[in-house]
Amino acid sequence: MPSVAQILKSKSESHQDRDLRVVTIDADASVFEAVKMMSTFQIGALIVTEGIEHSIVGIITERDYARKIVLMDRASKTTPVRDIMTANVRYVRLNDTVEACMGVMTEHRMRHLPVIDNNRLMGIVSIGDLVKSIISEQQFTIQQLEHYITGAHT
Repeated sequence: MPSVAQILKSKSESHQDRDLRVVTIDADASVFEAVKMMSTFQIGALIVTEGIEHSIVGIITERDYARKIVLMDRASKTTPVRDIMTANVRYVRLNDTVEACMGVMTEHRMRHLPVIDNNRLMGIVSIGDLVKSIISEQQFTIQQLEHYITGAHT
């Protein structure tokens, strides 16, 4: 199984036309600003930071917006991100496997996992990134089996 590091590398190679830096937002910013940033960057989650050192204090997702703003009839322009973010941020490390990430996402019903290395935010992996990696691995295995069965050598 590929590692998180391999997934992040693959993302950067396949999206050379896009800036793949991790998009963050300050905890005191409005939820409206967070949703606007997610739309601009076409992403489903933002890492929430605060202070001069930009310490990670949470994550805000489209799901948070839908459940904690829209369904509760709150005003996104006046509600700070800190009021609806998920503060207990689960994360993975560069050497974690796709399988480990899927386990965390499944167990905690999440779609985005920050990647931390040496207390530094390296990226985010999404459920889509993991599924793409799994499909790629399966296609490779199928090709190898087909070559084996037909006697073709690569």
